[in-house]
Amino acid sequence: MKTESEKLSPTRVKLTVEVPFDELKPAVEAATTKIADQVQIPGFRKGKVPAKLVEQRFGRPAIMQEAVNDALPDFYQQAAAEAEIKPVGRPEVEVDQVPGLDGSEEGNLLFTVEQDVRPEIALPDFSAYEVEIEEPEVDEDAVEVRLTELRERFGTLVGVDRPAADGDFVSLDMIATIEDEEIESVEGVSYQIGEGNMLEGLDEALIGLSAEETTTFESQLAGGDRAGETAQVKVTAQSVKVRELPEADDEFAEMASEFDTIAELKEDLKTQAAADAEGNRVALARNALLEKLLEELEIPVPEQLVEDEIASHLENEGKEAGDPHGEEIREDTEKAVRAQFLLDEINGTREVQVDQNDLMSYMGQLSAQYGIESNQLLQMLAQSGQLEQIFSEVQRSKALDVVLEDITVKNAAGDVLDLGLEAEGEAAEATDADAPETDADADADAEEKAPATEAAAAEADAAEEKPATKAPAKKAPAKKAPAKKAPAKKAAAEADAAEEKPATKAPAKKAPAKKAPAKKAESGEAPEST
Repeated sequence: MKTESEKLSPTRVKLTVEVPFDELKPAVEAATTKIADQVQIPGFRKGKVPAKLVEQRFGRPAIMQEAVNDALPDFYQQAAAEAEIKPVGRPEVEVDQVPGLDGSEEGNLLFTVEQDVRPEIALPDFSAYEVEIEEPEVDEDAVEVRLTELRERFGTLVGVDRPAADGDFVSLDMIATIEDEEIESVEGVSYQIGEGNMLEGLDEALIGLSAEETTTFESQLAGGDRAGETAQVKVTAQSVKVRELPEADDEFAEMASEFDTIAELKEDLKTQAAADAEGNRVALARNALLEKLLEELEIPVPEQLVEDEIASHLENEGKEAGDPHGEEIREDTEKAVRAQFLLDEINGTREVQVDQNDLMSYMGQLSAQYGIESNQLLQMLAQSGQLEQIFSEVQRSKALDVVLEDITVKNAAGDVLDLGLEAEGEAAEATDADAPETDADADADAEEKAPATEAAAAEADAAEEKPATKAPAKKAPAKKAPAKKAPAKKAAAEADAAEEKPATKAPAKKAPAKKAPAKKAESGEAPEST
């Protein structure tokens, strides 16, 4: 097979592929057998029809068309590998010549492929890079925020005889209708005004509403069979309550923590805030580095890739193609694709390792973001075949941490900050080097470390007891969450995850056979001849 590659743009190539008949011949024989297995001819058992009779009955063009359809994906994949391209999105294939239509075994299969590819990115010398971040301060306000969160966990809801205001808790009934047809209804749902996690417009409708009062408003449904349609929503406030917080005194400290005084509790909260600030410095540095790289590096993106991503976003939100919201997110979409290309390039030049802790931490973030229990989310991702995508997202996130070890990070005052990333890496290496070499040693070490492990587990449990985001007791079905995709951005259709069939142009000569389904190439969308 002979492959010629032509660069049409920084993100698009054209492959011209020539396949000798000898290389196509196994596919021709397989196609003949395939047709023979599918037909019944009097006098012959199914699957035992001679090849010559199959050719006489169905014609040579039908066999050749079947052979090309079945072989084309593998030939495309081989051509992409020979050309050393990194495909993304859907290839456009045109079959120019099909050999053997006259029954001979001469000539070549000729086809061309236009394919979007990842751009070439010249990474800078990161050791010369410098970014500046604004360090988060650990002051009395930070301590008070944490103390208030803790007090809210022990607060009580008390009914009030006044119209509802922002921040109040309302027990409500709600009915959503479209053209007098009831679509959804809920009763007795607890909701805190200002959360914004139910129907759009609900907060505004509830403010000023007293107990037993009713109002209506319009909102777009976000889930269910009628997602994206505008519904008339009738909401009734059954009760209005406020959350009363306990006094921040020694009695509260003793009840809510291991400390006897409020002063000791505040000191511990200050220590926690300082630890969080350390972690926030890494996140701030990571974001600052990514923004600087995207601003300074030339990273073109395929136009079709952006269009596919916008279309997917609109579909997920229940919006039609061409909705004005598509243009509103175009700039952010292009930026997300450029960021993914950049991080993948860093991954290709650095040894970025992802372990189970990294994956579980990321899954925890997704669970919190989507309000879905971790195991349930994991099962959903596995069923939709997106676990590999999640792994790539985690690897991209860690790529920035690897680069952060090389750059200089300063605060607003010009002081160089130590993010502790190198120290963490050395600690991990030291742990591996000191690992026990025998089962007996391992058991002994495990016994010695057990108390520390239990203490760490206790701390983790305590950390997990932080108040949940103020979610209502029940979510209104009026806003059923649509089947959500992993937030891990696809950057449109990646080469190893494309699912749509490519646009395929007609060959120079059409064979009258029925098309066989195309196989998918590993490196991108599998082409199919017509």
